[in-house]
Amino acid sequence: MKILVLNCGSSSIKYKLFDMDKKSVVAQGGIEKIGLEGSFLKITLPDGSKKIFEKSIPEHTTGVKFILDILVSKEYGSIKSLEEVNAVGHRVLHGAEKLTKSMLVTDAVIKQVEACSVLGPLHNPANLKGIRAITDVLPNVPQVAVFDTAFHQTMPDYAYMYALPYDLYERYGIRRYGFHGTSHRYVSKRVCEFLGIKVEGTKIITCHIGNGGSISAVKDGKCMDTSMGLTPLEGLMMGTRCGDLDPAAVTFIEQKEGLSPQEMDTLMNKKSGILGVSGVSSDMRELDAAVKTGNKRAILAEKMYYYRIRKYIGSYAAAMGGVDIILFTGGVGENQSKCREEATKGLEFMGVKLDIEKNLQIHGEEAVISTADSKVKVVIIPTDEELTIATDTYDIVLGK
Repeated sequence: MKILVLNCGSSSIKYKLFDMDKKSVVAQGGIEKIGLEGSFLKITLPDGSKKIFEKSIPEHTTGVKFILDILVSKEYGSIKSLEEVNAVGHRVLHGAEKLTKSMLVTDAVIKQVEACSVLGPLHNPANLKGIRAITDVLPNVPQVAVFDTAFHQTMPDYAYMYALPYDLYERYGIRRYGFHGTSHRYVSKRVCEFLGIKVEGTKIITCHIGNGGSISAVKDGKCMDTSMGLTPLEGLMMGTRCGDLDPAAVTFIEQKEGLSPQEMDTLMNKKSGILGVSGVSSDMRELDAAVKTGNKRAILAEKMYYYRIRKYIGSYAAAMGGVDIILFTGGVGENQSKCREEATKGLEFMGVKLDIEKNLQIHGEEAVISTADSKVKVVIIPTDEELTIATDTYDIVLGK
């Protein structure tokens, strides 16, 4: 059974085609700059090399059709016919409180995703474009929506509620929802398989650290708390997002700078974080290079970045009454040794002992990087959101 996974952003489409019988990736790639000049499709060839196709892609339906054309092309294709695509799984950002698990796409589900667009104005409409594009091109192929917020819906009310007038929650659904849920779900389950332990009775802190980052407290396989909130802006300091901020600072800056709410939103989401503090880049590799030259603002940004991660780890250990596993995933979490070292430094009082040498050697692979006598295991588990989406799609379509 072959399943196509689509992740549609406002101006991009990422895809992977899975052969679920062989548990393998048949094809993968992505389109960038949809609706803009210089749009292109980049695919990964079987030998690992990349191939770029430049093409005008004014909207998502054109992009999806282009991807499907490449999948069946004689020179670069990986399947002979589109009839080989048995189902399509979609990443959908926001499901709010109604869409709390992966679901077969129906008219009713589409209406609910539309209703959630007010909470995910940049992503949900783009996700819907992907669904409608597949409906247009492959009308008889079943589709499944996998929600980024679903895993976090097990949070207790005292963890997800904000201390605002309660009627704002009742009228507008203002509360913590959390994101990166598909990643947190995958790694929190996978780490137990990797270590050969039961999910039940285990307290895990999952650190999804990348250009965007979030941390979750997972107890008995269920999310108890997470750092992102109503939107992906809350929580950690990120590549371009500010993370936690005194709300009064927002109105203060708006008044002093004469900014509209939309301009302030752009400042917090796209001009802050590592980029805003360092003035160098939102990329941790470029930040690290600037740190090595003695750039003071880069050094400050790096210290802030690691401190936020460490602070959340400590707070979630307290919230769960302890922790058994601290897990790192995401582009930075999987690959940057310094991040893992700095994020766990000073946590010896909790029983955390990092194996410094092993940590330096491991990049992008499953491994325990704590010492043998560490009471808390520190583990790297590369995330695989696409495989999780494909697996959910497979199970739902087959009625499992």
